Amino acid sequence: MNEAVFQTPYAMNRTAKQDSLVNELKGLTDFHQRHCEPYRHILDKVPFEPEVLRVEDLPYLPVQLFKMLDLCSVPKEEVIKTLTSSGTTSQQVSKIFIDRATSELQSKALVTIVRDFIGKQRLPMIIIDTKNVIKDRKAFSARGAGIVGFSNFGRNHFYLLDDKMEIDWPGLNAFLEKHAGERILLFGFTFMIWQYLFKVCRNQRIQLPLSNSILIHGGGWKKLNDEAVSNEVFKQALFGQFQIPLIHNYYGMVEQVGSIFMECEHGYFHTPGFADVIIRDFETLKPVANESKGIVQVISTLPQSYPGHSLLTEDVGTIHGEDNCPCGRMGKYFTVEGRIPKAEIRGCSDTHAYDRQIGVNV
Repeated sequence: MNEAVFQTPYAMNRTAKQDSLVNELKGLTDFHQRHCEPYRHILDKVPFEPEVLRVEDLPYLPVQLFKMLDLCSVPKEEVIKTLTSSGTTSQQVSKIFIDRATSELQSKALVTIVRDFIGKQRLPMIIIDTKNVIKDRKAFSARGAGIVGFSNFGRNHFYLLDDKMEIDWPGLNAFLEKHAGERILLFGFTFMIWQYLFKVCRNQRIQLPLSNSILIHGGGWKKLNDEAVSNEVFKQALFGQFQIPLIHNYYGMVEQVGSIFMECEHGYFHTPGFADVIIRDFETLKPVANESKGIVQVISTLPQSYPGHSLLTEDVGTIHGEDNCPCGRMGKYFTVEGRIPKAEIRGCSDTHAYDRQIGVNV
């Protein structure tokens, strides 16, 4: 693992980053092929050249496979926690098996990414959720994993919602009074913030003193898209209600916890040195040029205990450039529109057919 990327996650240019990623990803592919039997069977059916020189030529898995198979590359006794997806769109959930080494890498990666945006000082923190979601530390949902990960950047944590998913007004008022004049960190999942904080305060005409705060949020966009709430509308609404000056969305998934893509001041997600994205054509699955829409493939060198280092998602995205974002961060910068519409899933028929074939034959 290249330790330098954990010190300066957005300093590596394209050439250096690609060389580093190829070497590490080839090593991970070989490791998982030797230690995860289902993954080995998959690669037997989609052979690749071990001498590949480009990240885009390495094999990848459809993310749906984690809902169909138990993919683990370490002995079960070394698994310290199992993460699951939310399961909101299907009864099946992804299961991600984490050992201690992978957990430590995930934590280290998240720290170096988030500190680049909010600084090193731990801030008084409001978590826009209920504490119940983190009760079982060995079997986290994606929501629980996110809360535990981001809570490391705060202090004096206050969970905004009670067991009934209602705002704890006495607790909130006491927290705000105690930390008056201090910068406050808020964290939550996008839909939860919209549904249980913004809408409640808007309907009751409550404006909280949050003009010296920073909000980090992610996930849960499907329900907001159904309400025609875009990222820009979300930001404007929260600024109008609470005067929150800094709002950072992030793109990530339970299958690659820790390796998140934070949104910069100009509205773009950024790839850190240990992660990357590729956008693939809906029909051919070949990489497309910048400014072209396609299916998002996510790359990460963090997954050591399971073969999640190269995954084809079900999201639509666009890469807008590399090493030249106005924010000054190196690496690719991109946007994500949401899930592949049903009308376009037909273009991914090869992937979905391959997905089903693997589920039957391994």
